Amino acid sequence: MKEIYARVKRWAVLPAFALLLLTGGCAELTVLDPKGPVGESQKELIMFSIILMLFIVAVVFVAFTYMIVKYRDRPGRDEKDYDPNHHGNTTLEIVWTVIPLIIVTALSIPTVQTIFELEEAPEASSDKEPLVVYATSADWKWFFSYPEQGIETVNYLHIPTDRAVEFRLSSADSMASLWIPALGGQKYNMAGMENTLYLQADEEGTYQGRNSNYNGSGFAAQTFEVHAEGEEEFRDWVAEVQSEAPELTQETYDELLVPGLLEEMEFSSTHLEYVDHGTNEGRDYLIERHKDAFEEPLHLKGGRGVEDE
Repeated sequence: MKEIYARVKRWAVLPAFALLLLTGGCAELTVLDPKGPVGESQKELIMFSIILMLFIVAVVFVAFTYMIVKYRDRPGRDEKDYDPNHHGNTTLEIVWTVIPLIIVTALSIPTVQTIFELEEAPEASSDKEPLVVYATSADWKWFFSYPEQGIETVNYLHIPTDRAVEFRLSSADSMASLWIPALGGQKYNMAGMENTLYLQADEEGTYQGRNSNYNGSGFAAQTFEVHAEGEEEFRDWVAEVQSEAPELTQETYDELLVPGLLEEMEFSSTHLEYVDHGTNEGRDYLIERHKDAFEEPLHLKGGRGVEDE
């Protein structure tokens, strides 16, 4: 009796564990609640893929149920009722070749179309020139340069709503990936080359951004905030930074590049005056100045909630 009770108790845990797994993901899925046209396009692609795959799963389960019922062992059944030898069956060969091709094609066409569409600025704001922002990653912080406005921020940025933002991505050292889930998917930052990512916010608010490519001990803290606001508020912020923030000298910038974490900062000039890490000439800029920092294990210093060593 005790053995039966223990076995029942053991199996009774499984429904509770399954419920825990299901409810553990009840937090809002940011990528399914996009705040801009790029994220909306990607959401539609995700939903299409999920619905198509669920349909395929349903068909498979129906076919599976039909097979086990029709061909089950039962009284009166003998060998003449089932011939398992299907070698050379042209009909079956066609079916299990064509169906996967249809599935792959159905997934590929909208995926390729969306990928090509997102390589251009969103049509929703085609009447406005995109705001150009150079997003440069370094271990473990983000530098956002606004060349047209002549300002730069560290670990945060402001963008106007209803206007495309053209991010020009590069890295000063290890590979990273800029991702703002509420606005769209990620794209990689690499030293010595430049990628372009178009995003747009249609709603005002503060959105979370981060590096989505693991690059060492400071990876989890390499985050930033995106403040989306009206065009007038954005211009006011730009004017405030231009008039009140200090200039970013090359010496200061070199110090900020030292591997570690940083607080939010702003400057009334940009590091693009000294180096563009997205070019071949700027590929080794950081290494040439901080080579010694990479010759021993790196320790996080400073930054948000991180105590100095």
